[in-house]
Amino acid sequence: MKKGYNSTRSKDITVTASQGILRGLAPDGGLFVPNFIHNIQLDQTKLSKKNYGELAQVIFTAFLDDFSEKQIADAIQNAYYSGKFEEKEPVNLKKVEDRYFLELFHGPTCAFKDMALTILPYFMVESIKNVNSHNKILILTATSGDTGKAALEGFANVDDISIIVFYPKDGVSTIQEKQMLTQIGDNTCVVGISGNFDDTQNGVKEILNDVELGQKLAKSNVLFSSANSINIGRLLPQVVYYFYSYYELLNRGEIVDGEEINFVVPTGNFGNILAGYYAKQLGLPIHKLICASNANKVLTDFFETGTYDRNREFYKTSSPSMDILISSNLERLLYDLSNEDSEAVSSLMKQLNTQGSYQASKTLMEKTQLFYAGAADELETAESIKDIFEKTHYLMDPHTGVANKVYNDYLKETGDITKTVIVSTASPYKFGRAVYESIFGASDLDDYSLLDCLAQKTNTQIPAPLRDLDKKENRHSVQCHKTDMSKAVVDFLKDQEKNHA
Repeated sequence: MKKGYNSTRSKDITVTASQGILRGLAPDGGLFVPNFIHNIQLDQTKLSKKNYGELAQVIFTAFLDDFSEKQIADAIQNAYYSGKFEEKEPVNLKKVEDRYFLELFHGPTCAFKDMALTILPYFMVESIKNVNSHNKILILTATSGDTGKAALEGFANVDDISIIVFYPKDGVSTIQEKQMLTQIGDNTCVVGISGNFDDTQNGVKEILNDVELGQKLAKSNVLFSSANSINIGRLLPQVVYYFYSYYELLNRGEIVDGEEINFVVPTGNFGNILAGYYAKQLGLPIHKLICASNANKVLTDFFETGTYDRNREFYKTSSPSMDILISSNLERLLYDLSNEDSEAVSSLMKQLNTQGSYQASKTLMEKTQLFYAGAADELETAESIKDIFEKTHYLMDPHTGVANKVYNDYLKETGDITKTVIVSTASPYKFGRAVYESIFGASDLDDYSLLDCLAQKTNTQIPAPLRDLDKKENRHSVQCHKTDMSKAVVDFLKDQEKNHA
């Protein structure tokens, strides 16, 4: 088989890294996966003293088959070391009692999506050069809250690339929505959808797979792509911080070389935890990947029963980035665990699409022992946030609160004392009301005043990107029904043509 990126639904489709990044979704609706991942050999002895950027260089070089080392190095420098992040390194690992919190929210939008979406625009620009394309790219992205702002921030005013972000109108926090609606950039568009995230994500996938619309745009030299974690260029950057966490613990003397550790990952679309799985495939010593869900615990039920069933009640929670019933990246895991059986994966995805559920084989489920899955409801999440704060004065956002609670359950159930990193995916200030009310009780203050109150009462600081958000002018106001998303795309392109006429 030719080395490259295959679709999870057909081995007949093989592309380069650049082609996969630009296309986002495979033509058959599948996701691109590196068919050489199990052949990658990383010299672990040379990784421990590298900083974040140097680790990224090694990992990206292993995956980006048609990129030069300079292209990769320049992208890393521009993304992580040009002032976009608060501190010297883009991530921060903090020890709190018996666990470690990997803080991934010190970037421009205060969420972990920044780790990938600050670098994806540079990957795309270089990919256009690598394939010698003269097309313009239109990014379509569905967001449950954090991806949207991070993608908008990353792609704003990038030449030859425009971006439309769709989000569930009533399914994100006030702060998340305000961040998106105030986004600058003539090449950006934000659209609120009447529906939940799954409606929004399905709508984007349908547009990406709309052959007629795609052909119409191609005549105008416009190609669709995506900045969701269905795009392999979004997923690969997330592998890096698993390695960074491990070597940070090693360099601090918290573990010895080769010692296995656990990661707890709050996840909805399964991209973040899949990056941890890929890190394991590259040789990182991981004992367990602990999959943490909120009340929408479709993944928890899958790992416990082997049945994936989205035919269930959908809950709006205080952790909206996990309010998802269709976890797209699970398809990539199924592909790998089934020994790259694209026909089997295609069949399961067809069942999910037509019946809303599927049953994985017993053989496949026997290969999921790396994973432990658990969930936290709203009350448990609030108690988790309050408990950690009262004991340690450490503030967690609701997604991290879910992860912390699930880890406590894991400890009680297993007694496993393996060193454990909790992947902290957002600043508590992105969800200020939920965090404040978890600790101090209900408040009549508006969401922006509550941020100031939270800062005063906890003696912490509001991150710079979230200060004075209420004083910023909204620049986007488009809303549409979930069935009219294609029309919103066409209308945006018409406006773009007028503006550039």
